[in-house]
Amino acid sequence: MTTMILAALEQYYDTVPRRGGARGEDFGPLTLFVQEGQGWQYYARPALGGPEATAADVLRVLERQRELKVPESFEWVAETSPSLRAAVEAAGLHVHAHPLMVLDPGAQPPAPHPEVRLLGADDPLLGAAVTVPALAFREPGTALGSAGPAELAAALADPGVEEHRARVSGMLADGRTAMAAAVRDGLVLCAGQYNPVGDVAEVVGVGTLPAARRRGLALGVTAALVADARARGARTVFLSAGDEDVARIYGRAGFRRVGTALIAEPAV
Repeated sequence: MTTMILAALEQYYDTVPRRGGARGEDFGPLTLFVQEGQGWQYYARPALGGPEATAADVLRVLERQRELKVPESFEWVAETSPSLRAAVEAAGLHVHAHPLMVLDPGAQPPAPHPEVRLLGADDPLLGAAVTVPALAFREPGTALGSAGPAELAAALADPGVEEHRARVSGMLADGRTAMAAAVRDGLVLCAGQYNPVGDVAEVVGVGTLPAARRRGLALGVTAALVADARARGARTVFLSAGDEDVARIYGRAGFRRVGTALIAEPAV
């Protein structure tokens, strides 16, 4: 069963960038996804059905990424491409590991959280909802952090927020994503999305305003996303957890570990 799930995820990983407006450049064992217009800058990953990549293959892609002035980033699943880690490390990149988790089809969902709701393309809180996870990821982990309402207000003044909001709004309008947020007294405290492709959906970007952690908000947002994805026909729902502590939270939402998602980037 796990082998079938991992194969479905490989197809998903290959499809999502293309749906997002990226073209795939062929580097033999690797595919580099290059954004054609405005939007998310993608990564390189193993080509579907291709052979294992070598350090020389990785260096070829890195040279192209530098030429294009795009992030020097690779993403893959350890169990599907077991030798790629050694190749990217030999090319000088640093690898981050994240638990790869899939929703157990028989899992009983947590009770709906009263402060969590789905957001539409024209929701006035959409700008805050795309900003809160960015603040959360600057203070990773599950412990209480410093960023709160004042930091959110300051972040919303950044001109780049409107571009991000407009991009997500367009994706919500055409069904390429769905978003849920925990809202208290008009303030977004947690938000996240899922991106569907066929009957597979990936939960992404769930983040809680660091000063509002330890209230069950991320679990509530995840449960709302899962319920909506299932209602829309998703049979496989998956995610990559930030670390083992975060993975335990997702375990309470019915997710189980099936592998390890790896991200390679230049060492800081």
